Amino acid sequence: MSASDVVPEAERTLAYYEAVPYLLVLESVERDGEWVRRAAYPELPGCEAEAPAALEAIEKLEQERRRLLQHWWQHGMPIPVPRPPLRGV
Repeated sequence: MSASDVVPEAERTLAYYEAVPYLLVLESVERDGEWVRRAAYPELPGCEAEAPAALEAIEKLEQERRRLLQHWWQHGMPIPVPRPPLRGV
């Protein structure tokens, strides 16, 4: 990505933030004698989900990511951008 591809913060849309490729971490953790899969976007504070299956945890995580981004966007809160979006928006 060149300097001309960087979108100034004032011109970023919600779609811009939704296209950012956040780091996804998936791990198995024990809860009360049961194993569950925990998925998280550690670059987005509080964005994590747990489920019995990895795919289900990732699907729940994606819903939580979109919910958090929309909430932060609607309330004018800063949204972390550790790297630029994968696609032009």
